[in-house]
Amino acid sequence: MATESPVTPATPTLRELTVRGILLGGAITLVFTAANVYLGLKVGLTFATAIPAAVISMAILRNFANHSIVENNIVQTVASAAGTLSAIIFVLPGLIMIGWWTGFPYWITVAVCAVGGILGVMYSIPLRRALVTGSDLPYPEGVAAAEVLKVGDSSGGAEENRVGIRVIAFGALVSAGFGLLANLKVLANYVAAYFRVGAGGSMFGASLSLALIGVGHLIGMTVGIAMLVGLVISFGVLLPIRTIGAFGTDESVADIIDGVFVHEVRFIGAGAIAVAAVWTLLKILRPIVKGITEAMASARDRREGQLVDITQRDIPFPLVVGTVVAMLVPIAVLLWVFSHGTVLNGSATGIIVASLVFIFVIGLVIAAVCGYMAGLIGSSNSPISGVGILTVLIAALVIKLVFGRADDEQSVALIAFTLFVAAITFGVATISNDNLQDLKTGQLVGATPWKQQVALVIGVLFGSAIIPPVLDLMQRAFGFLGAPGATDHALAAPQAALISSLAKGVFGGSLDWSLIGLGAAIGVVIVIVDEILTRTSRFSLPPLAVGMGMYLPMSLTLIIPLGSLLGWFYNKWADRTGGNVERKKRLGVLLATGMIVGESLYGVVFAGFVAGTGSDDPFAIFTGNDGTLAEVLGVIGFAAVLLWLYKRTRQISGREPASVQSS
Repeated sequence: MATESPVTPATPTLRELTVRGILLGGAITLVFTAANVYLGLKVGLTFATAIPAAVISMAILRNFANHSIVENNIVQTVASAAGTLSAIIFVLPGLIMIGWWTGFPYWITVAVCAVGGILGVMYSIPLRRALVTGSDLPYPEGVAAAEVLKVGDSSGGAEENRVGIRVIAFGALVSAGFGLLANLKVLANYVAAYFRVGAGGSMFGASLSLALIGVGHLIGMTVGIAMLVGLVISFGVLLPIRTIGAFGTDESVADIIDGVFVHEVRFIGAGAIAVAAVWTLLKILRPIVKGITEAMASARDRREGQLVDITQRDIPFPLVVGTVVAMLVPIAVLLWVFSHGTVLNGSATGIIVASLVFIFVIGLVIAAVCGYMAGLIGSSNSPISGVGILTVLIAALVIKLVFGRADDEQSVALIAFTLFVAAITFGVATISNDNLQDLKTGQLVGATPWKQQVALVIGVLFGSAIIPPVLDLMQRAFGFLGAPGATDHALAAPQAALISSLAKGVFGGSLDWSLIGLGAAIGVVIVIVDEILTRTSRFSLPPLAVGMGMYLPMSLTLIIPLGSLLGWFYNKWADRTGGNVERKKRLGVLLATGMIVGESLYGVVFAGFVAGTGSDDPFAIFTGNDGTLAEVLGVIGFAAVLLWLYKRTRQISGREPASVQSS
């Protein structure tokens, strides 16, 4: 696939990095970061905020004088960076789950997010040349955001913006309404069944979530099928085998099957994800080295007075290196503060130094891996949770080796310290996973890279300020599964649960490495199959997506492929009916975005009512309707709503804007 050419480069007459753009990006950040925190804690997935941020930005800035496409790009860059940083919640709740924290200390949590995020921005700057301008990676969401910006900047864009906002609002209101009906107990939003398979057992589960349908629509069929393959491996093969001989105890079939999945099958999935992450890194080492070399050459040319095209002007490489080195100072202080006053006090120097080296080196590695995967399949289907699993395993092994023999009390402290180190490193992963999408958008609209990179840092700071109070709200309202005092309504936070379990397993010696090894072997097979498919056909099987399908609960991985299938049918309809095909597909993307945003924001509002009332079900009216009838109503209502949403969007997308009709 050829690298797409940018539009005419931005000129000095165009307003780009403006105060109003930064403030607007910060306001959008407040909404989308809160939504992403909720969705990530509930289902283990976050969504890319670039496209909805771009639409909202254009709708507002068009009322001001001298607005431009590159200023809109800055707004979506700020909002996108901040919203994506919320994926750090895949690690931080682990400190609650192991009982080390009882809440999220504001300034420490802000600092963890900020230093990791800024490192992620710095590491992604040389990667821009390797993975954006010098690569044919598709960057689906980056390209889509650029198309939205171009439409909004063209004649007739104002009307097109209004249509786009209506579609997002339409999807969001219906999605939030369905969530409200479930909380009123009018219908169920989850169905599940457990059953025996020969001498073993398995289960069926589906979360009736419009947000998950939206996620599936965005990631597409390739990733959806890969996740479905992972689901079949876990629930159709591994779970029935691993539960053989487990029945006949006092535990219920459901408890046995759930226990085997959480404590065995998910660790196999972690092994598969680890292999996929390593393989991805090996594939992109060469372009990374080339990108760093080109960045250094560009900085040298500018110092010597040579003219460098505006679309190739990054933050100077020496400043990037200086910032990376400077960030190690606050990181060292954070690690010292975290260990001070604990049983590690007085013996933490070695692990602090080792952790600094780890963050410095592994940060660049995971930035490359996550940036590559974002280019391949988009930020919405973020692979950073799988990379996080590999990160925490390596960090735990390094810290254990450096610290040496530890008693039980020290082991608990070392587990917490490992999670804290992993959280900082994870901040690098979250941002690099998103930054390159934004920089691709900038390339296609003629933005100035260094201004975008400054906007990315500002977005990190906005997100860092917002994430801690939202996390605290979720902790007070719901709590996290596995944490002391957790209720039946606690949020799953699946990645945080798995990552904290891995850390405990390493230090406690209870980690069954054979499970990781089996997962690694499966991962090798998946990689081989993917390579064969890629080389001999137009199909592929992304290994990281298969790994996610293996370790996420079926309630999530069953619905996401359904969303991919619906999106595929919708796009096929767009191709078949002709006309403005790209416009039709773009409105489908905006519908999917609206479904995600609506359910996520409703979840944040609902969490506020839970925290304020002290009730797990503050909206429950039909309290007796929680059996089979509710599930049947839920399934029927879910199917009917989906049919109506897509039919309505097809009707809207089939009507050309008035400006186009009259031209």
